[in-house]
Amino acid sequence: MAKRSNEPAVWFLFGLGGFVTAYLLPINILLFGILFPIGVFSWPGYRPMLHLLENPLTRLYIIVLCFFGFFHAAHRIRLTLNDFLRIKHLNEAMGYILYGLAGLGSLVAFYYAIVI
Repeated sequence: MAKRSNEPAVWFLFGLGGFVTAYLLPINILLFGILFPIGVFSWPGYRPMLHLLENPLTRLYIIVLCFFGFFHAAHRIRLTLNDFLRIKHLNEAMGYILYGLAGLGSLVAFYYAIVI
């Protein structure tokens, strides 16, 4: 029996992570990094932002954005290191390290989204 590969799951996380990151991250950067600071929109204030962060859907949004973004970045870094630096002999070790860091980052994001 042939050994089954985990590549379909990894490519799924990469593709979905790219989609989620490409659609959601620019909105956050635009609002909280540009429009609020320069005064195009008035800053909602501490209490309304805290109230927004207490909403379970906002917490789910943060967890999804971080989870898929971290796994997308891990896969992109792994492919970049393999292709450009020609270190294919470290492919398996890099997979464990990068996906482990993505999982750890996701757990930290989950913890902080729940603790807020």
